[in-house]
Amino acid sequence: MAVLLRTLLQSGRFPRVLGRPLGPREATLGTDSGAAVRVRFAPSPTGFLHLGGLRTALYNYIFAKKHGGSFILRLEDTDQTRLVPGAAENIEDMLEWAGIPPDESPRRGGPVGPYLQSQRLELYAQAAEALLKTGAAYPCFCSSQRLELLKKEALRSHQTPRYDNRCRNLSPGQVAQKLAKNPKPAIRFRLEEAPAFQDLVYGWNRHEVASVEGDPVILKSDGFPTYHLACVVDDHHMGISHVLRGSEWLVSTSKHLLLYQALGWPPPHFAHLPLLLNKDGSKLSKRQGDIFLEKFAAAGFLPDALLDIITNCGSGFPENQMGRTLPELIAQFDLTRITCHSALLDLEKLPEFNRLHLRRLVSNATQRHQLVEKLQVLVEEAFGSQLSDRAVLDPAYVERTMLLRQDHICRLQDLVSPAYSYLWTRPAVDRAQLGTISEKVDEIAERVLGVLLALDFVLVCMVCGGSWTIWDSARGRRRKKGGGQDTSP
Repeated sequence: MAVLLRTLLQSGRFPRVLGRPLGPREATLGTDSGAAVRVRFAPSPTGFLHLGGLRTALYNYIFAKKHGGSFILRLEDTDQTRLVPGAAENIEDMLEWAGIPPDESPRRGGPVGPYLQSQRLELYAQAAEALLKTGAAYPCFCSSQRLELLKKEALRSHQTPRYDNRCRNLSPGQVAQKLAKNPKPAIRFRLEEAPAFQDLVYGWNRHEVASVEGDPVILKSDGFPTYHLACVVDDHHMGISHVLRGSEWLVSTSKHLLLYQALGWPPPHFAHLPLLLNKDGSKLSKRQGDIFLEKFAAAGFLPDALLDIITNCGSGFPENQMGRTLPELIAQFDLTRITCHSALLDLEKLPEFNRLHLRRLVSNATQRHQLVEKLQVLVEEAFGSQLSDRAVLDPAYVERTMLLRQDHICRLQDLVSPAYSYLWTRPAVDRAQLGTISEKVDEIAERVLGVLLALDFVLVCMVCGGSWTIWDSARGRRRKKGGGQDTSP
């Protein structure tokens, strides 16, 4: 970058007055109606995938599939100081677990890769050079200490912190002088009057960013881009036709449109999605800890239940209904039905959503077979050595148990909870516990046993070693009333 700046200075092509207005930039939204639909989900791997990110990814996915397009995963890892180990892998793993895998991604590859921004630095440098040549960008030599003082002073005066554009009007001679001392300056983009644009959700918008913000850094001194330059460059080179992202980026869109215009590129369509909030209206936060997808997966919640609840609480569909599958979400989705109102997520309803989707799987023979295998593993993990009778792992018994209890559980894991342990192990209650329940333990036991024997019931009750033990006679145990010995054959 320093070489380019010196070349411009020596050739006399360096803009002599960097503050010179470049004229109004008219933004034309949209792409060729005949062009393929290409959308992207571009999270930063500074944390694992959570429900808010899943919702953004889902809306991009179903929009692409509804229109026969492509869904791209791009990881914006340019802020190297905040990267979380394993986050990049987790994001793609969880998208696949949720049933919305990307068509192109760091793992899958694709025609417009690489899909990690840290591997696309040359593209950002080329764009910055093009902006420098036209005077739409300029080098900034301000130190981090000076910028921090500006921020503190603004906060002390109860003003919004902003850069004062000090380096915007440097003369070529001043630039050459500072370049000799600091050969790696940051590059800032000169903001102008922002154009109006039509968002597909929020309608017509205009944000006068130049009057309330300082010129933003687009390329840092270490050669890494900021979000504003990187997303514009990548969306252009990846052929993105529609940008569906959170409404927190709505104001920044004006800056992005100015960048598109300065680079001579047609912008994509923009659709900003209202935020997904907690039911009390507070923001979802990574600090909550319970909103990460891997937590829900480990707890036994089904992917379809999560996709169902995060779309049920929002908009974009003819009506809110429980139990929708992914194909139904794709068929019913209508971008024009998305409203500007934030979606309030009530996770207390998730078990009921999960119950509906679990029942749907149980009713399908193929899916039920897979659930049987999962339940067998859960039983082994939960009870292990307590399984004195391995017959409880018989697929037929496991399947029959699942069918009988499907209306009473919300997750498959519920069947291995203490409340259902009697299905897999011989329940045993010691004498001391029984005594705390009633002083008439022996009398009650005798009467219950008499009723069971009279009905030729399949359960037998014995007094064994001072405790009552109940088990199924079908497992090879003879019935015996009273006594203290095991009468197994």
